[in-house]
Amino acid sequence: MIKHLRSAADLDADTATLILDTAAEMAALAGREVKKLPTLRGRTVVNLFYEDSTRTRISFEAAAKRLSADVINFSAKGSSVSKGESLKDTALTLQAMGADAVVIRHPASGAPHRLASWVDGSVINAGDGTHEHPTQALLDAYTMRSRLGRIDGLKVAIVGDVLHSRVARSNVLLLTTLGAQVTLVGPPTLIPIDVAAALSPGTKVSYDLDSVLPATDVVMMLRVQTERMQDSYFPSAREYSRRYGLDAPRMRKLPEHAIVMHPGPMNRGMEIAPEVADSSRSTIVEQVANGVSARMAVLYLLLGGKA
Repeated sequence: MIKHLRSAADLDADTATLILDTAAEMAALAGREVKKLPTLRGRTVVNLFYEDSTRTRISFEAAAKRLSADVINFSAKGSSVSKGESLKDTALTLQAMGADAVVIRHPASGAPHRLASWVDGSVINAGDGTHEHPTQALLDAYTMRSRLGRIDGLKVAIVGDVLHSRVARSNVLLLTTLGAQVTLVGPPTLIPIDVAAALSPGTKVSYDLDSVLPATDVVMMLRVQTERMQDSYFPSAREYSRRYGLDAPRMRKLPEHAIVMHPGPMNRGMEIAPEVADSSRSTIVEQVANGVSARMAVLYLLLGGKA
């Protein structure tokens, strides 16, 4: 088993499948009266978040606690970081405290890779800049497999702001490793020219959502990250929604078995219509629940759960 999870590229097909299988076993705990396992008792997991987060931070905290680990939540706001402390000095502090795993979210792409060179424990990337978010890709893959029974051979459309999406990059890497066919869909300004070839040679690009939907098993809508945009990437929110928003008429173009995903948080009415987000085809709430199981599996395996 790998020591760190810094990128979805760290996972080969066997390792990714092991994590998904373990997540399925962890999900079975949710139905028990006592949801905790003693597996990581005595281990310390630090949630090191330099960016705001709701789903990911709470999900990792719940996952660690269900495995009986001690959890330390570190927020950059209100800490020595606000006084100018560097990531390296913070890492050395965590190292001195005996952190067995550090879950990091950071605005700088590559921060988890640097952190791994400064601490002895495992480093898990919970999102670094516009680079990657590998555990989101794992929970998305787990959700697809739970709903559709497989990942190999699925046709997945990832739609929207690919340029700023770490979720998109991790999903392309992981899903193609597991045998899915991925198509990136969005306006030309929001799909980097070389992203498909750089991430996976088999990844396709389309600028026409309507032409892709009839042959799609999974459509994953991405949030338009206006907070990361310094320029105008499309004429208006209304125009974006008209061309690339998933509404009820567009959803009817999908095959009957197809599912709709979104990593959250959603811009309802922009990239996804409320009636689509709340439909029976939507897996958005399931993704949140599955996130705890997937992250339990990652912590369990990285921190020596096998032994």
